Amino acid sequence: TTAEEAKYWVGVGRADCTGPVAQVPLMGYANAEQVGKGLLSRLYSRAFIVADPERSKRIVFVSADIGMVSQRLRLEVLQELRSKYGELYGQDNVILSGTHTHSGPGGYFQYTLFWITSKGLIKPALKSIVNGIVKSIDIAHENMKKGRLFINRGTVENSQINRSPFSYLKNPESERKRYSSNTDKEMVVLKMVAEDGHELGLISWFAVHPVSMNNSNHLVNSDNVGYASYLFEQEKNKGMLPGEGSFVAAFASSNLGDVSPNTRGPFCANTGESCDNPQSSCPVGGATMCMAKGPGNDMFESTRIIGHNIYLKAKELYEKASQEVTGPLSSAHQWVNMSDVSVELNATHTVKTCKPALGHSFAAGTIDGVGAFNFTQGSVEGDPIWDQIRDQLLGEPSNETKACHKPKPILFSTGEMTWPHPWHPDIVDVQIAAIGSLAILAVPGEFTTMSGRRLREAVKSEFDSHGTRGMNVVIAGLCNVYTHYITTYEEYQVQRYEAASTIYGPHTLSAYIQLYRGLAKAIALNATEELPRGPEPPLFNITSLTLLPVLSADKAPTNKSFGDVLEEVRQEYREGEVAAVTFVGANPRNSAENATEHNFLTVEKYSNISSSWHVVLNDASWDTRFYWSKGSSDQSNVTIEWHIPAGTEPGVYRLRYFGHYKKRVVLLLRTFPFEGSSSAFQIT
Repeated sequence: TTAEEAKYWVGVGRADCTGPVAQVPLMGYANAEQVGKGLLSRLYSRAFIVADPERSKRIVFVSADIGMVSQRLRLEVLQELRSKYGELYGQDNVILSGTHTHSGPGGYFQYTLFWITSKGLIKPALKSIVNGIVKSIDIAHENMKKGRLFINRGTVENSQINRSPFSYLKNPESERKRYSSNTDKEMVVLKMVAEDGHELGLISWFAVHPVSMNNSNHLVNSDNVGYASYLFEQEKNKGMLPGEGSFVAAFASSNLGDVSPNTRGPFCANTGESCDNPQSSCPVGGATMCMAKGPGNDMFESTRIIGHNIYLKAKELYEKASQEVTGPLSSAHQWVNMSDVSVELNATHTVKTCKPALGHSFAAGTIDGVGAFNFTQGSVEGDPIWDQIRDQLLGEPSNETKACHKPKPILFSTGEMTWPHPWHPDIVDVQIAAIGSLAILAVPGEFTTMSGRRLREAVKSEFDSHGTRGMNVVIAGLCNVYTHYITTYEEYQVQRYEAASTIYGPHTLSAYIQLYRGLAKAIALNATEELPRGPEPPLFNITSLTLLPVLSADKAPTNKSFGDVLEEVRQEYREGEVAAVTFVGANPRNSAENATEHNFLTVEKYSNISSSWHVVLNDASWDTRFYWSKGSSDQSNVTIEWHIPAGTEPGVYRLRYFGHYKKRVVLLLRTFPFEGSSSAFQIT
């Protein structure tokens, strides 16, 4: 075929999916204390649609700045797409992937386990993500252009460490010898260009945990990979405010299970000594004191350093990408009951997956975010006190489940817990989308480095054996439904955090390899229609079960109004300093429930020529911070900071705040908009 014929139709779109930035627990560290108290950067859903020349076959890939895609979220998005587009976009050809930021709102899950740390099912959080994803797909759908795709790959340095190296070392030496590192340093970039040369966007896949912001953070943000997206989009959408402009750059997750961006490694917070040991434990204070450090002086700086590294490599790969992706589109999808898969290891040996369960080390957390109480990683023995508490509260695991998960000591036998709804999914999505020579494996969780390598290799050899040679196989992480971690059988034996969170037991990886091989074979043989659909996942009828504080009327201090300045800016700042102003504020949740895309702040510059103020930054900027602090008797304050970067143009500026307050009118709580502004200040 000529290059002309090989072209696809390509559409890209981006939409806000931030949701409520206050009072909602952030999703990722499973720390109930870590609730939102403001905004550092907006969260976006980024959608990419590729269609064949007749536009009959399509693939949709979405990367959203959220902790992970939940089953609830996926099912609601698919419902919306069906009502808008009929059969065009469905479970087979739509991949939804989360970047895995740990600083986005939670509460969008239907399985009970996730309710514990995220205060139930939070409708506003769920709705804003559903709406954002659908809107990003709508925008991509409406802007389809004839285009070309290019792929490139390269190595990213100084941006990752393996956070469970002792588990990794349990993999066979012969296997480890084939790799130069205990993390996957390869980044794969897919570049999208319109036929007329107009640049559309890119997707980068790279394995790193977006946990540069640690669990002491209360500002909603998209972490290191989100900062990389921001830098790339700011560069390509010249002169636009953050979040605006047509170029879309997604930095998607991959097999990041045991990969941390906190490159200086684990240290004891109290003594400063290294705690790089199999238990990640400190002599004084135990595991709770062991925390990994990023390259920067604080978490904000570390986020920027890692994000900038990733961005620079993506930019280089994007600019040099010359290998064109051509060929047919194909997608394969099945629902599988993961608690009951038989795996043929060889001709004589068959093993099974288990009902979901979490081990003791799950409660220990990791060096990126330590757990509560006195749990340590690497426990293959239970703790009688915790076991007893669990038996009283939740019931003891069955002997069958205990035996199936060995050597994991079970903390929560989630597969046997059904009140008020099941605690964990049984029905899981497995999915591959092929765009010519690129195969995207959409995996429902966090594969460790070696698990990901084994999966990619198995799928590649499956394609090869059916005559489809030279496939570029990438793993897209945190897709479609969240099932925690997937370690290798060998890593599972030492039961660090990732292994304790491998919920379907020691043969989970083998089961996935068998399933993804089946999908690859169907694609290679052009037999995807013949794949059994599998058992459909449940959609629980949950009205809204939440422990979030009820929104009440906001109050301003006596003789003050909403938006009044309580602490004024200084008259003069230099670059490198922080301009800050504090206002009489109101609950930011009022704004999220009032409008999907609400901007809380602007930085404005005065123009002498037009004698008017011009917006130079909005709340999506990484240089601004929006803090909400709740006082007593329904009063609250908002502080807006602008961290003035080097290279800021001298001149006259001001900071503005936009909010909504709730007020009782007769018997109804009504919402009213308001705004406030700092005095003008000079940057010299």
